[in-house]
Amino acid sequence: MPRARHHPETHLVSRIGWLRAAVLGANDGIVSTASLIVGVAAASAAVSEVLIAGVAGLVAGAMSMAAGEYVSVSSQADTEKADLAREAAELSSQPEFEHEELARIYQARGLDAGLARQVAEQLMRSDALGAHARDELGISEATTARPIQAALASAATFSVGAAMPLAMVLAMPRPWLVTGVSLASLAFLALLGAIGAKAGGARIGRATLRVTFWGALAMALTAGIGKLFGTVV
Repeated sequence: MPRARHHPETHLVSRIGWLRAAVLGANDGIVSTASLIVGVAAASAAVSEVLIAGVAGLVAGAMSMAAGEYVSVSSQADTEKADLAREAAELSSQPEFEHEELARIYQARGLDAGLARQVAEQLMRSDALGAHARDELGISEATTARPIQAALASAATFSVGAAMPLAMVLAMPRPWLVTGVSLASLAFLALLGAIGAKAGGARIGRATLRVTFWGALAMALTAGIGKLFGTVV
């Protein structure tokens, strides 16, 4: 009889928490800072003024991203905890009803009634709350909310993303500042889209096109506003 072979698998869903925050932070860092730089530069500001605006945007944006991620993901975590507490109370007060509820879930997924009840009974005997959290509420270890992780990932990647167009301000001569920062930032966005898609196992072309399009639109709008107000003022 052949020996059973181990088949190690690496699933990417475990990355969803920090990867989402990291991609969001880096994308926002590039787009918002580049747009701010392009808008200020289009208003005929001096390089020193452009740099000050860019650095201020980096610091404010990183703190805003960290706070926003922490608050929003904390809200998700609070909701998950409340649902788990409610489920634990129901398991304590109505174990038979909860057993039938879990069995119906498995039956709806394709098991016959008898087998569904057996599976529900065995899983509840092992870890009743875990079984209901996973199969009734959709809460698992891989996707559970982690506020601090999301806040740190978002702030760090925002700072890295924002630093890229800022570096271009130092590298570009003033007459080419708007064009140079715009093109370089679009290249950074395309690279970010490819890296994010690769890390998440998604299609690279679609992700790259998506982030590049929205980045180009944001920079075009802010450049137009900067040019308009720079001319008027």
